[in-house]
Amino acid sequence: YSVPCSAILSSHLLGERLNLLGKLGCMLSLVGSTVMVIHAPEDEEVTTLDEMTSKLKEPGFLAYAAILLALCFLLIFYLAPRYGQSNILVYLTICSVIGAFTVSSVKGLGIAIKGFFAGQPVLQHPLTWILVITLVASITTQINYLNKSLDIFNTSLVFPIYYVLFTSIVITTSIILFKEWVAMTVIDIIGTVCGFLTIILGVFLLHAFKDMDFSLGNLPQVLENEQEVPVTRDDKNILIEVDNSSIAPEDKPKVFMLCT
Repeated sequence: YSVPCSAILSSHLLGERLNLLGKLGCMLSLVGSTVMVIHAPEDEEVTTLDEMTSKLKEPGFLAYAAILLALCFLLIFYLAPRYGQSNILVYLTICSVIGAFTVSSVKGLGIAIKGFFAGQPVLQHPLTWILVITLVASITTQINYLNKSLDIFNTSLVFPIYYVLFTSIVITTSIILFKEWVAMTVIDIIGTVCGFLTIILGVFLLHAFKDMDFSLGNLPQVLENEQEVPVTRDDKNILIEVDNSSIAPEDKPKVFMLCT
C-alpha cells in the first residue's frame, strides 16, 4: 500500500498533479495488494533463534544466498563502475538483491526481540549479532546505491522499477527460507501471482504517464486527436501536384480546332 499512499500524499501535500491514469494506477495497486493479502501464504511457525538457525542452514537457502552474494559482488565491483551511470537497472538490482538479506535479518531480529522479553538468553546467541551486523551492512548498502540512482535517473522511473525488483526478490526469499507456498492451493498461488501483476500494472500507470494532461474533462478531445490519422501521400502524388501548381492557368498551352 506504500505506492498509492505516497502518490496521494504527494498530490495533496506537495501539490503534485495526479492525472486520471495515476488515479487508476492507485486503484489497481490497492486491488492488487488486497488480492495478495487474501491469498497470501501463512508464515511457518518460527519462534526461537535455534529454529531460525536451522532454517538458515538448509542447503536450499545456502545455495540461494551464495548466488545472491555472487551476483552482488559482480554488480558492485564489475558492472557498477562501468555501466552504473548509464543503466538504471545496475544500482537498483544491487538494492533489491541486498534487500533479501535485510528482510531475513529483520525477521530473525524480530524473533530475538520476542525471546528477549520472554526471558530467553538471546544476547548470548551468536545468531543475534550476526543478524545485527548483516542488517546494518545491508541497509547501508541499499541506501548508498539507492541515493546514487536517484542522483542520476528520474525518480518516476527509479521508484516503480525498484519496487517491482525488491518485491520479487523478497517474495522469492520468503518462499525459499520459510517454505510458505508448500501448503498453498492452486487458487491461492494464482491469486497471489495475479495480485502481484496487478500491482506492477498499477505502478506502471502511475509513473509512466505521470506528466500527461489526462483527465475526464479532456478525455473526448484526447480520443478525437488519436483518431485523426494524418493522410500520407506517396512521392508520385506529391510530384504531380508540384508540376501542376507550377503552371499557371494562363500559361497552359491552348489547343485550337480548325474546321474546314
